[in-house]
Amino acid sequence: MSGDVGSTALQAGDGHCFELLHVIPDSPRARLLWLPALGVAARHYLPLAQALAAHSIAVYLHEWRGNGSSSLRPSRTQDWGYRQLLEQDLPASQGLLARHDPQPDGRRWIIGGHSLGGQLACVHAGRATAHFTQLWLVASGTPWWRSFPPPRAWLLPLAYRFLPWLALRQGVLHGRRLGFGGTEARGLISDWAKVGLSNRYAAAGMDEDLERQLRGVRGRAQAVLMAGDWLAPTGSMQALLAKLPRVDATLAVLDAATLGTRADHFSWMKSPAAVSEALLRSFE
Repeated sequence: MSGDVGSTALQAGDGHCFELLHVIPDSPRARLLWLPALGVAARHYLPLAQALAAHSIAVYLHEWRGNGSSSLRPSRTQDWGYRQLLEQDLPASQGLLARHDPQPDGRRWIIGGHSLGGQLACVHAGRATAHFTQLWLVASGTPWWRSFPPPRAWLLPLAYRFLPWLALRQGVLHGRRLGFGGTEARGLISDWAKVGLSNRYAAAGMDEDLERQLRGVRGRAQAVLMAGDWLAPTGSMQALLAKLPRVDATLAVLDAATLGTRADHFSWMKSPAAVSEALLRSFE
């Protein structure tokens, strides 16, 4: 059945454990690895997964370290950043796709995500160019402050300096108190803020040139934005796509009438039909 939800227990190389939720239809024509937004548990994307599974797309919902089923929670003694997400957790989830579909034909594996998930989907695709030739990006884009319209752009550099300082002082960033993310590891916030200031993807403790790897991604991208989403404006997505010069990208901006709900950063998650349809256009 296309709407049946399953889960598989995974363990990353450093011992981190989590459940990978998946919705797998009979005879899937493609497999999607989906990465959540900052502070959002994987289960919140089950409506999207079921909508896509109804069109024969198998969906695997990655769980970010520190959220949902993750065995870890950030604290003064438990910290991580982009390096652990890229080197430990994402390979564990990708490994399940490989076990289910050991010989993808180049069109059968898609990687995508929402907000931060879309950004790190691009970065992971750069580290695994042999496996992912399609990107599905929803309400995403680089946090680089110059890609945002004024007056918000003028305030972002202050936020990108203040939030890492606050997280370092408190041991974690209590994002829900600020209306931004969840309880977040200070290293993660530091890596994110550095991208916002410099427009260069890098991970503390990793020697890899992530920007160069992004330029090596080949294939197609379907990007979907919400018309009223100030967290992911058009300029932000365009700046992210500019890092992928070998990718043929299409951008759709959906308004409230099309979505059937508010055209903001999160409302579409409960009513994902229009987003699902927009993503599928790149696959037909």
